[in-house]
Amino acid sequence: MNDRGVTRPPCKATGAAMALRIAFQMDPMETLNIAGDSSFALMLSAQARGHALWHYSAPDLTWEGGRLYTYGTPVTARREQGNHFAPGEPVLLDLGRDLDVVMMRQDPPFDLSYITATHLLERIQGETLVVNDPVSVRNAPEKLFVLDYAGFMPPTMITRSLGAARKFLAEHGEIVLKPLHGNGGKAIFKIGCDGANLASLIGVFNTAYVEPHMLQAFLPSVAQGDKRIVLVDGVVAGAVNRIPGEGEIRSNLAVGGRAAKTGLTTREEEICAALGPELKRRGLVFVGIDVIGGEWLTEINVTSPTGIVAIDRFNGTDTAAMIWDAVEARLA
Repeated sequence: MNDRGVTRPPCKATGAAMALRIAFQMDPMETLNIAGDSSFALMLSAQARGHALWHYSAPDLTWEGGRLYTYGTPVTARREQGNHFAPGEPVLLDLGRDLDVVMMRQDPPFDLSYITATHLLERIQGETLVVNDPVSVRNAPEKLFVLDYAGFMPPTMITRSLGAARKFLAEHGEIVLKPLHGNGGKAIFKIGCDGANLASLIGVFNTAYVEPHMLQAFLPSVAQGDKRIVLVDGVVAGAVNRIPGEGEIRSNLAVGGRAAKTGLTTREEEICAALGPELKRRGLVFVGIDVIGGEWLTEINVTSPTGIVAIDRFNGTDTAAMIWDAVEARLA
């Protein structure tokens, strides 16, 4: 990429104690709901520390001649919905040479576009810290990575087979069907013991998705909430309970669930203790796990976890600061 005549940013920081240069790879700034957006909370926290911020979108990545580039827009964040950022003039960024940190925060789905971005960001390892680690993100899709901890999960099946799904339903009475790489509570269906719509739903899923699908035994305890627990570099930062709306089984805040203050059960502490060291080893600095009924682990969210705003509101904590502390420690 020829950058003649294009403004370039100043040099990288030489240590974590200095002001850092941070680019957020995420969805358009205009689309953010700042009241609950974790990426925006991270921006405000970084800015308060004196770090410089840029924004770009994953499709803007360009590789040429062994270097990875993008045009990044300098941004100043402010807590004012609808007027929550001031953009500067875009500059050409060499992601390896011009930045200290790239925060990979674009929303799922975890598709080929997402996977391609992780392959490109992998090229700057050793030069710039990418959070979460792109190789680990690629190797840890939420509903597959969790299979490493099957002992904490409800009965689960991954399949495209209607026959296998019928067998699973017969064993567990009521089940839930969901896309393997879905997000935000979309396309999640409860199937009753009569299996009246199982064949049609498997047919629709097999047409819509090339990958297999996830089936799990239905957990009535979901009515009491689906807990999001956030871990920062393998350590529990806090949790929020997400309670489904009336007549719903989905508790995601994006589909009408409500947030409530909560703590951890003994079983949840056991789950976090089992996961924590491996998350840290993999460079998964900001992770959100989902636990139903205080005991059943259902997902390990590593692509663009959320929930820190609600957690901090209930607990008076500062999870964004914890994340930046962990980032700065890794740089040091």
